[in-house]
Amino acid sequence: MKAKDRLIHRIVVAGGGSAGWMTAATLANTLRGSAEITLVESDEIGIVGVGEATIPPIRNFNQQLGIDEADFLRATQGTFKLGIEFVDWARLNHRYFHPFGHFGAEFDNVPLYHYWLKERATGNATPFEDYSMAYAAAQRGRFAHPITDRRRIQSTYDYAYHLDASLYARFLRQYAEARGVVRKEGRIVDVRLTAETGFIAGLTMDDGATIDGDFFIDCTGFRALLIEGALKVGYEDWTGWLPCDRAVAVPCAHENPDRLDPFTRSTARPAGWQWRIPLQHRVGNGFVYCSNLISDDEAHATLLASLEGEALGEPRLVRFGAGHRREFWKKNCVAIGLAAGFMEPLESTAIHLIHSAITRMMALFPDKSFNTLAIDEYNRATCVEYERIRDFLIFHYYKNAREDSDLWRQCAAMPLPEELQYKIDQFAQNGRLIVKMLELFQNPSWLAIFLGQELIPVQYDPLVDMRAHIDGAARLAGLRSVINETADSFPTHRNFINSHCAAPSP
Repeated sequence: MKAKDRLIHRIVVAGGGSAGWMTAATLANTLRGSAEITLVESDEIGIVGVGEATIPPIRNFNQQLGIDEADFLRATQGTFKLGIEFVDWARLNHRYFHPFGHFGAEFDNVPLYHYWLKERATGNATPFEDYSMAYAAAQRGRFAHPITDRRRIQSTYDYAYHLDASLYARFLRQYAEARGVVRKEGRIVDVRLTAETGFIAGLTMDDGATIDGDFFIDCTGFRALLIEGALKVGYEDWTGWLPCDRAVAVPCAHENPDRLDPFTRSTARPAGWQWRIPLQHRVGNGFVYCSNLISDDEAHATLLASLEGEALGEPRLVRFGAGHRREFWKKNCVAIGLAAGFMEPLESTAIHLIHSAITRMMALFPDKSFNTLAIDEYNRATCVEYERIRDFLIFHYYKNAREDSDLWRQCAAMPLPEELQYKIDQFAQNGRLIVKMLELFQNPSWLAIFLGQELIPVQYDPLVDMRAHIDGAARLAGLRSVINETADSFPTHRNFINSHCAAPSP
């Protein structure tokens, strides 16, 4: 086969939503007309749309597409996000913050948190999050862009966004269609396989039309029409570790439109947890729960009773099971988004998993031979990514001192994956963070949840006591003072939005 004949000429993206249009936009931007890109979706099939919070890598995704931040935020009614506040997770009447970026500014070769551990052992009760620039700004309801000068405390934090997922898909659709992507309206009723190879040959639509292709991207959500319905790859079920299997979601009005929190809030409930995501025009709310501990009607009532403002619609129920496909890429089909797997939105990883899948697919982009080594590497790397995120989520459930409900007692007693148990043991004894380079959540994130969930090491690094020339207490106090003064100088989040990226009323 000639080199040119081996190239992929027809790409079909099955399904829209964030996954479909993020994929189509990337393909259009990268391939620049060298292949036909068709996206198939049906207006009759709604998108899940519960994941409206993101983590910092989304900024890289938008930048790679050349998307202006202010335009993006106006189009999606978006706001800025400095981290996640966790309420009642470690125990009742307790809260902590998982900030984006680093804690403080290192002043010695021994990590800052070991000096904090020593101060704590002497009776200093200052919370560790007080050394986070992101936390200081978030608790004040303030925001400013970080700077690049590493000598300044304003360089130590990072940020992401809250957004309306439906509006984001619409925004990316306009981007993709302007670059040649063709959208086909309709429902997929059949996936046709080639008899000789078992590859996907094409899709049959509800009006009888057929859409053929060389390479297929399954973005059909939980239905997974291609990767599971046609190719039957199987599913790795993780509900034994992550028992919540349903969510009910509804937007509501802002209680105080002038106060716009630059963070997501997650509040633990007896049978699950509730999210709060502030956008410019509304607040996104959802209750993730375990269906064998609370009925759908009770979950519905629990959510509505805790809204801060008038509900702006009827609550929507979503059923799911934590886990992933046993193969994410099989033959000439890659599953992206919910078709690939589901991780509950506790740490806002849904959109990131779409982004990382697209990046990995482009790095291993096939020709018509569909090299099995590339496919194997895609599946290996994606599986590892899911497993490490899984472990991060499990820890939130596992390390708790709640005795008020079966869910929390069961989670505290569950056996853990081996690698997670090793991480916990290392930190619990010596305060050592064991995180591999390619894990999504790095040392600052593990530190935030370890200390936030009150896993306090038995001992701190002995080098702290051997470096008597370092006045750790004074350095920490000075750092805290600089952080507070700097946060006080930031504009309010609402004023920053109004000045830079205010959206028109929807």
